[in-house]
Amino acid sequence: MSTAVVTGGGRGIGRAIALRLASDGHAVAVNDVDKATAEAVTAEIAEAGGRAATVAGDVTDRDAVFGMVESAVAAFGSVDVMVANAGIAQVKTLRELTAADLQRMFEVNVFGVVWCLQAAAEQMIAQGTGGKIISAASIAGHSGFDRLGHYSATKFGVRALTQAAAKELAPHGITVNAYCPGIVDTAMWELIDDQLGGYLGTAKGEAMKQYSQLITLGRVQTPEDVAGLVSYLAGPDSNYMTGQSVVIDGGIVMV
Repeated sequence: MSTAVVTGGGRGIGRAIALRLASDGHAVAVNDVDKATAEAVTAEIAEAGGRAATVAGDVTDRDAVFGMVESAVAAFGSVDVMVANAGIAQVKTLRELTAADLQRMFEVNVFGVVWCLQAAAEQMIAQGTGGKIISAASIAGHSGFDRLGHYSATKFGVRALTQAAAKELAPHGITVNAYCPGIVDTAMWELIDDQLGGYLGTAKGEAMKQYSQLITLGRVQTPEDVAGLVSYLAGPDSNYMTGQSVVIDGGIVMV
């Protein structure tokens, strides 16, 4: 049986990914910095008849990430899919950024992805059966967004890491890809909406409504929309795809 590790799996997109991969037949090691949310998703999977375990750890801590992989192997015998989903956002103009803002954004969104990539690759190479590493990028990794410049920079970074890792790990049968969501109805976008309000003078929900007018398909994205793409990237139908950062945003950014 294939085993998938999902970071940031306690809520939002990560939760949807964990549930979808479990329904696809993967054993799922659910991680979140908020352990209680990860445990809730683990229980949800188990109640539906799937196999899941909670693996604690903060993705900014390299040793903790390697520990997650070790825990997943102890629980299920292997790690075949790594979904480096954990991420944060912050709305600020580039002129306002502090060193602490930049440090935190890159620690979670870039360093965390690198640690997941390293830990997963080491385990997959040792197993000798290949694997799939999948990371969270964004439409902001294809087009830099104002007031989200440092967030955009981290997601451009994920695209570069994805391409480089795909080349380095191909000899080991490991594919490396990323998914690039748009405006998703999650707590992260509630935060972005709230923080944008301070710049745009909009009330709660209005900024998201304005930005949603850019969506060609005419509706806000659900976490399940993203999970469907990750299901494909984690499964055998994507075996000939690597180095790609695939946009799934309803038609905001077309590349």
